[in-house]
Amino acid sequence: MRSVGEALDRMLEKAFTRKPPKSAGAQMRFLVKQLKGTKAVAQLLGISQRTVERYVKDQLKKPRPDLAGRMAGEVRKRWQPRLQQRAKEAAATSQGLMMDVRAQLGYAAPAGTTDEARERHFTLPVPPHHAGRLFDAQDRGGEQHMRQAVADALKEVYFQQRGTRAASLEEVRMLNVEHIEFDL
Repeated sequence: MRSVGEALDRMLEKAFTRKPPKSAGAQMRFLVKQLKGTKAVAQLLGISQRTVERYVKDQLKKPRPDLAGRMAGEVRKRWQPRLQQRAKEAAATSQGLMMDVRAQLGYAAPAGTTDEARERHFTLPVPPHHAGRLFDAQDRGGEQHMRQAVADALKEVYFQQRGTRAASLEEVRMLNVEHIEFDL
């Protein structure tokens, strides 16, 4: 997985107490209930309103692979929202996150030091204030903001070891993410 947003979404799915609906009809009925109408669901998924109605009535059962992926993604986004919010708040205020990342990292430092980017693999705890920044970046949207929040967390936790070394390090850059995963 290379997207920080996807990794955060998968982490929040681990907090679910029940599984989201699997069948196309159940997913479509859930979306219709959440968005309060078939027209809104049709616009969201890029299909006709009549197609949505046919899935709701179980007249259609097997969506195209691209539609099935969009439906499942939209259901997961909206499934158990209060539970997802509580997990975010806990991570951002008290417990933080665990992060496993393999990426090409470079950094800006004073002259005379090597700042050449190289691939690194870390499994580190992310402090609550950085977890909060990560969720804020996710809410604002934009993969680049989320990557910068991850890079800032790596700078503080790994490179500067929470202020005990490398105080002159200016910026850490994530250039190429091979793998990223979070856990509560």
